[in-house]
Amino acid sequence: MATVPTSLKMPENLKERIARLADRTGESTHALTLRLLGERVTAAERRLRFHDEGRAAVADMRASGKGYAAADVHSYLEARVAGKPARRPKPVQWRK
Repeated sequence: MATVPTSLKMPENLKERIARLADRTGESTHALTLRLLGERVTAAERRLRFHDEGRAAVADMRASGKGYAAADVHSYLEARVAGKPARRPKPVQWRK
């Protein structure tokens, strides 16, 4: 992977905290900063995908008029969390 130089200005106390953490983890401050930044970017991208999928699901539900009854979804999830077998809820017509 190609790398490009960049300049990152940060508050002095954050730089000091990163340096202390790097010392404790045995990483260089550069490696630690890159790792943490990469992790946060990945998490932010994952969250945006989650939101995008939710908006798409709402649009599909509105277009089809079908959705899932909340009680059915709750029962399904409770059974799964308890390790019990459960059938997936079936979509129901909520609007004609």
